[in-house]
Amino acid sequence: MNTITNRPIGVFDSGIGGLTVVRSLMEHLPFENIIYFGDTARVPYGIKSVETINLYAAQITEFLMKKEVKLLIVACNTMSAVALQTIKDLSNVPVLEVIDASAKIAAKDSRTKSIGVIGTPATINSNAYARAIRLLDKEAKIFSQPCPLFVPLVEEGWLDHPATRLIAQEYLKPVIAEKIDTLVLGCTHYPLLKPLLQDIAGQTVKLIDSAEAMADIAANLIAQQKIYNQNRRSPDYLFCVTDVPYRFQTIGERFLGRTISRIELVKL
Repeated sequence: MNTITNRPIGVFDSGIGGLTVVRSLMEHLPFENIIYFGDTARVPYGIKSVETINLYAAQITEFLMKKEVKLLIVACNTMSAVALQTIKDLSNVPVLEVIDASAKIAAKDSRTKSIGVIGTPATINSNAYARAIRLLDKEAKIFSQPCPLFVPLVEEGWLDHPATRLIAQEYLKPVIAEKIDTLVLGCTHYPLLKPLLQDIAGQTVKLIDSAEAMADIAANLIAQQKIYNQNRRSPDYLFCVTDVPYRFQTIGERFLGRTISRIELVKL
């Protein structure tokens, strides 16, 4: 990996959810090499202290810097909300993160300026989405809703299960009541529930998928900096995890829609 253009894109997450970002990158940037880091031994991050999340983020950033990535993508909403400055301080390459990517599209696309945000309790409590959207549009009205049960339901594969539908209807009811026209899916697990959530929210509500938003912004940055991979052959995909949980491969392949062939166990 001598030239910067051939170097991989580094993507990291507290666990498995960031694979939705990897899937979008594979679709948008089919020749780019990717290294994915999932901290599967220490997930979930959402219930940990700010100090601990910053420590973990620093360890992962240092690991990916040694792998000589050309771009760093923080696919974890919790890390984006809590540890972004730590990551930027340690990185010698551009850093992109999901909250900013989704906020830009939400602020641009909302006509009524009534925007719903759903996410894990940690992300919603951090208020990071509301802050990011209001920086871009002071008049935006943000209606946030934590959805703690969505992550386990997605990992169970219950994407269109009657139980998931009932829970989603309960979660979305107060947000839809605010006459929103845009709904930010503020967790990387949620794109897998997109058809169900669209059905409940109605066709007039635009869903902002953080994985899609990230892939668009990454593609633009790579084009601007002229660092796209010039090799037009099959790219390398490496998946690094801190623990190989029993279901990692099964769930991971569901998230990616393809086979995971290279999983490497990493000790930080």
